[in-house]
Amino acid sequence: MTIAALEALTFGLGRLIEAATDAGHRLCLLTGDRDVYRHELAQLPPGALDIVDIDTTDEAACADALAALPDLCGLINSTDTWSVPGADLAVKLGLPGPDPSAVRQLRDKSRVRALLHEQGLSGSGARVVPADPSAAAEVLREIGLPAVLKDSSGTSSRNVWLVRDEQQLRTALTEASRRAFNGRLFAERLFSGPVYSAETLGWAGETRLLGVLSRQMSPEPSVREEAAAFPVALPAPELDLIQAWVGRVLAAAGHVDGFAHVEFVLTKDGPELVEINRRIGGALVGEALCRSLRTNVYEAMVDTALGRRPALLDAVADIGQDRGPATGFVLVYPERPGTLTGWTGLDGLPDFPGSPEWYPTAVPGRRVEHLSDQRSCTGIVLAEAATAELALHRALSAAGSIRPVVVADADRE
Repeated sequence: MTIAALEALTFGLGRLIEAATDAGHRLCLLTGDRDVYRHELAQLPPGALDIVDIDTTDEAACADALAALPDLCGLINSTDTWSVPGADLAVKLGLPGPDPSAVRQLRDKSRVRALLHEQGLSGSGARVVPADPSAAAEVLREIGLPAVLKDSSGTSSRNVWLVRDEQQLRTALTEASRRAFNGRLFAERLFSGPVYSAETLGWAGETRLLGVLSRQMSPEPSVREEAAAFPVALPAPELDLIQAWVGRVLAAAGHVDGFAHVEFVLTKDGPELVEINRRIGGALVGEALCRSLRTNVYEAMVDTALGRRPALLDAVADIGQDRGPATGFVLVYPERPGTLTGWTGLDGLPDFPGSPEWYPTAVPGRRVEHLSDQRSCTGIVLAEAATAELALHRALSAAGSIRPVVVADADRE
């Protein structure tokens, strides 16, 4: 029988194929751009994966392609962008899947913030505002400063502005007036503290915390993700607090089954939500989970797609016991926009401790822009160690030796 994936995260496709095969099924990927998965596809043996090249933004075409697959029994959707059409397609084809209305709610960050605020689970409300400098007075009155302006359906830290004074607010609203949004511009309170994400798995309302991922962000006002490490060694009382809090937050937001990647700020008063993603974490979070938990966590993704309780919930009854290696990973960005021609330093990675590995996210010849968010990432360095702290130090050291070589437009003339 066949399990289909409506697009996928950049990394983890090989693990997902292995999980589907172990469950006795064939995986088929529907994609509008194979180039997104070039690193993963290069590692696969011939014939390991069926691929349907299709415009995945065309829901009707995807429905026809899925209906034509032999013995289709499940649909996997591990991305934010395709979460709503994926839920709709599962209903249309009679496949197991989430409630589309719950998925729509989670895709609207302003609705989630307002809902949690109403239930006493967030110290901030949400205010949808026009993308125009004239909205400054409304933001100051309803939200106050410091504040965050962002796209209610944004991804990859695009269209996010951190503002701490009125001048920054007016500048951000002016910039927003020139941007296109996936959803609506809204304002919420900016919380102070380090950013983490809770990696969870749930079924029928039962939520298990698989671990906490650290997240190193760029200096303000940019919100680019720079590095991460897993699992963070938090004191037991703090870990218990996060476990209880994330369970209440997900229940209130309507997410009951499958993975969740819950970003939060650990303030002096406790965790405060940044956003909820109803999927496994992006970048190399899935790989970090597999190594730390000593198992292929993508098996839980297959279980969920087939409408059955993930075995991983019982296998990880105590997340502090029998851990595998911790991992740290660092995103490698260019210093300027232009055309990527390659990297220096890759051949020296074996000299560093932690068995560092290189995961490219771009290919030579690609034009690199948008240096303030993840779209300009050219690759990721991952390293291992006994603790997340040491793994991150090793990954930072190794990544520091790699330099993307970018030719600026003026240099090409």
